[in-house]
Amino acid sequence: MLSDAQIASYHENGFLRIPDAYTAEEVEHLRADMNWMIETWAEVESGWSGPWRKELMDSETEAKSKLVSMHDLHFYAQSWMSAITKPSVAEAMSQLLTGDADGPEGAPVEVHHSTMHVKPPETGHPFPMHQDWAFYKHADDRYIDALVHLDDTSHANGEIRFLKGSHKSGPLDHITSHTNENGDDEECTPQLSQSEYRLEDTEAVPAKAGDLVLFNINTVHGSHINSTGDMRRMVRVGYKHPANQQIEGQSWGRPGVIIKGRRPRRDGQPLFSGEGPTAEKLGLKAGKAGFDSRVDA
Repeated sequence: MLSDAQIASYHENGFLRIPDAYTAEEVEHLRADMNWMIETWAEVESGWSGPWRKELMDSETEAKSKLVSMHDLHFYAQSWMSAITKPSVAEAMSQLLTGDADGPEGAPVEVHHSTMHVKPPETGHPFPMHQDWAFYKHADDRYIDALVHLDDTSHANGEIRFLKGSHKSGPLDHITSHTNENGDDEECTPQLSQSEYRLEDTEAVPAKAGDLVLFNINTVHGSHINSTGDMRRMVRVGYKHPANQQIEGQSWGRPGVIIKGRRPRRDGQPLFSGEGPTAEKLGLKAGKAGFDSRVDA
């Protein structure tokens, strides 16, 4: 359970660190499965595009900077499904999402997504100032991003940094295109102006392995490069009030797991799927005894 002071701090500042949300044993299981996913499933890429890269990195670092990422870890390992649905975490999210329209039992909680953010050693990808709203737009701010820390973080390995109180401004217009070196306009990863919203003006939130750092979907944030010799392993999990409708972006149109309470139904809202299994969906073809053989058999 969060204290009244913690709840007030989140709503005032737009972020909150919860120490020891996961035990040392849980962290070890999560690390083991993350390391397996890094080797088996994850992608290594240059990361976010846009003008910010030359503003935050010199040319040599920019060329080497990499990000290891993948989405929805809870679909790949039981340990991560257990972690994101942990009852104490669900209760904390409910406390922070509860509003006047919710009953005495508090707000229901839906898992929207989970995303791996691993900064490799020495040139691990920094992040420009931005709001997560730009990546998965929702109708209101009943949405919490939670960073599961698997390593201790500091300035050296690129801890998360927030612009205190910035969530109160609501969604901001982001840069989504820029002029490249050839003089052509091209799309880029959503980002804010790095001169108007500066990393130097943010508050760093270093954390320990097992900690959970929460922030509002509209809180402006970013991070520096990982300059250490070790990976910085972190996973972002999106939690939302199921009544908060998504407008567009990552995971749009799919239901998430309800980890507390019940999903409210809007007037006229259809089922997510009213269809049962069909031959086409199951990859079957009709035989004399019914749908009993594989299409590609």
